[in-house]
Amino acid sequence: MISWLYWDPDPAIFVLPFFNWPVLWYSMFFALGFLLGFPVFVSILTRYFACSAEFKNEPLKNLKAKAVFVADRLTAYIVIGTIVGARLGHFLFYERPSEYLQDPLEIFRVWKGGLASHGAVIAIILSILLFSYRIRSQFPSLTWIRILDFISVPAAFVGGCIRIGNFFNQEILGIQTQVPWAVIFGHPFDQTFPVPRHPVQLYEALAYVLFFILLWKLSYRDYFLKREGKLVGLFLILVFTFRFFVEFFKIEQSRIFSSEIFLTMGQILSIPAVILGVIFYFFLKQPCSR
Repeated sequence: MISWLYWDPDPAIFVLPFFNWPVLWYSMFFALGFLLGFPVFVSILTRYFACSAEFKNEPLKNLKAKAVFVADRLTAYIVIGTIVGARLGHFLFYERPSEYLQDPLEIFRVWKGGLASHGAVIAIILSILLFSYRIRSQFPSLTWIRILDFISVPAAFVGGCIRIGNFFNQEILGIQTQVPWAVIFGHPFDQTFPVPRHPVQLYEALAYVLFFILLWKLSYRDYFLKREGKLVGLFLILVFTFRFFVEFFKIEQSRIFSSEIFLTMGQILSIPAVILGVIFYFFLKQPCSR
């Protein structure tokens, strides 16, 4: 007889005294991803500055200080863009307008769950466009595509952390299965019946961490560090190609589509992301060297 893993953790790690505010596992993993991703981004940016003609002959200490300066300010843009974009994307792509328009304040209740990675990607790109415009006088060679290149490496790690948070939240569930590694979620977020399911959150978390390791190693090669669009192009191709296929093992999250449609909303949104990745990686014209 197969003994599947029964998974039913409390979504809150603890409750803050006096405020009665729960600190959630999801929030902890979300913050952990950004916390550990910060030094990764600083490291890549420092290496880029070191080989850039723009900062030739500057000591490494100064280059790292510049990288921290950029990372500090970029983090605020990325965090806000991620939360706002993921939240709005959830309602635009996965909820019926007739439902949330009856109570528009529901959009602001982030603690109740509901974040879409595709919406986050769109918002992050827009945030980086705005950020690159703000710093172009100080860092002319740091274009929005180059920032996307460098941010895509820690972004893969952040994605893995978020999926582990989803696992603790018992959300984004897989379809029913009898495989030995299936998981029975005791109290699924969407209140579906507790049956053995594919732990798709862990599938994605493992894949994204592996993609992070690959991109991190490639960032040490001049070809990927200096040529615009290579890292972010590969990131989009890997992440959203995997996302397309793992969707076959997920319950459809969108309430907009009917069950008769072959592709899920996640798959449909992944296709343009992969196409964009191919454009970045194979067809982006490189700027003239200074």
